[in-house]
Amino acid sequence: MSELGPAVGTPPSAPPKRRHLSWIWLVPLIAVVGGLLLVLQVWMNAGPTATIHFQTAEGLEAGKTQVRYKEVNVGIVQRVALNPERSGVVVTIRLDKDASSLLREGTRFWVVRPRLSASGISGLGTLLSGAYIGVDPTGQKGGTHQDNPQSAVQSVFTGLELPPEVAQDRPGKRFMLRARDLGSLDVGSPVYYRRIAVGQVVAYHLATDGDGVDVQIFVDAPNDAYVNDGSRFWNASGVDFSVDARGLKVQSQSLLSVFIGGLAFDTVEQRAHTAAAADAAFTLYSSEESARARPDGIPMRIRMRFDQSVRGLVVGAPIDSYGVTIGNVEAIDLDFDGTTKQFYAVVTATLYPQRLGEKTFGEISKFAGGDMAHPSGKLLAAIIERGTRAQLRIGNVLTGQLYVAMVVFPDAKPVPFKMEDVPFIPTVPNNLDQLQLQISSILTKLDRVPFDALGAELSAVLRNTSSLTKRLDTQLAPEAQALLRQANRSLATVGGLLAPDSGLPVNTDSALKELTRAAKSLRELADYLQVHPDALLRGRAADKAIKR
Repeated sequence: MSELGPAVGTPPSAPPKRRHLSWIWLVPLIAVVGGLLLVLQVWMNAGPTATIHFQTAEGLEAGKTQVRYKEVNVGIVQRVALNPERSGVVVTIRLDKDASSLLREGTRFWVVRPRLSASGISGLGTLLSGAYIGVDPTGQKGGTHQDNPQSAVQSVFTGLELPPEVAQDRPGKRFMLRARDLGSLDVGSPVYYRRIAVGQVVAYHLATDGDGVDVQIFVDAPNDAYVNDGSRFWNASGVDFSVDARGLKVQSQSLLSVFIGGLAFDTVEQRAHTAAAADAAFTLYSSEESARARPDGIPMRIRMRFDQSVRGLVVGAPIDSYGVTIGNVEAIDLDFDGTTKQFYAVVTATLYPQRLGEKTFGEISKFAGGDMAHPSGKLLAAIIERGTRAQLRIGNVLTGQLYVAMVVFPDAKPVPFKMEDVPFIPTVPNNLDQLQLQISSILTKLDRVPFDALGAELSAVLRNTSSLTKRLDTQLAPEAQALLRQANRSLATVGGLLAPDSGLPVNTDSALKELTRAAKSLRELADYLQVHPDALLRGRAADKAIKR
């Protein structure tokens, strides 16, 4: 059989075509490359992450809550979860790359939300924008944030439940004050210098020994330069009412300190001072008066026995010597005298001889043997021998407060003195007790007066007086009226005689004229006799004829 050739009319087969990549695939390829570049850029620009432990996640939300420093967004919350102990929450944040220096040891985080406290209202802006995490970094130099080489990088932090009162980049100094108790102070209470607020209380806690409270304050620059080694701080909270012998005194630093408390300080000692270093420790006095008082120095304890009532005397009452407070009452107790079978008051006090002045204190120390903690007794024996006694006196009439005065009574009776660890100082009754004794003596004398007999005699005298008055009214009064009428008639008659047209004045006038003429004739006769004295013997000479 012959081979069959190609069929007639069948077209020849075409060579196979080569496949080419379509340009449409470039779009996803470019998208993938762009995504990889974007991821690479995000990864390269992504900042570090950190975890913060809070007690609650109130106001925090992953992917929405921002992390802000000086109101600038520097990160965002990535995750919020419970801690393994379920005692709080763990918040994971991621910061921007240029804010990575914030994650260092000492940086503080807190949740900014609306808060109302004694120092004011904060976080009101979050009512619209929502809560965010605030940052207070450490390592400040010159008032701007810089990396502190001494602070290490840190990624785990414990957040604050309350915002810090003072930012770490705020210029100023912190100081520590030791107080007996906190009083009405609180975080945010102002610190005053010459009645101007220059700082505030930032923290407080019990002392390690439990014998007081350590109060940390912050004083803003440049006012922190006024705190020096001679400064004294005192509690200026509320309104200070004091009533003493000088009357009622009311003092307050400001209206704000009345509600939230406050502190004040001033330089008391007049000498050259150096500025106090940061974190320097000071004593916090209870009042301005105690802060400005002289140094107490070495104390001397004494006791005093008072047989009268000590009502009005309280612990802390002053011991006064010629107007100078030299001590305070420490305790008031009762004791029983087995001899007199009566109770009496024992007042224990502490004296500070250094308050009398450096010169006087030096003389006292020298006279007492130089050991004021255990005095030899020479000083006390000498002043008691001179008549020094303790006496209760009224410090304020309105309140009845008492104080103890130690003065010299020259007429005081001598008393024996025995030196002890806490010696007894002799006392004398106060003026009020003496006045009461005098009043009691007067009342005793008045009791001896026979008031009943005096009353009977007085009643008899009153009866006699009434009888006499009745006689005067019934007998003497009519006679007196008749006498007055007769006197009136006599005066009328005398008036008629003395009338100008009556005979008595006319006759009197004629008699006076005759007397005048007689007097004239007597004068003429006297003149003639003076010229012719012989006329008494010869008679009057004849008158000479008149020549014509």
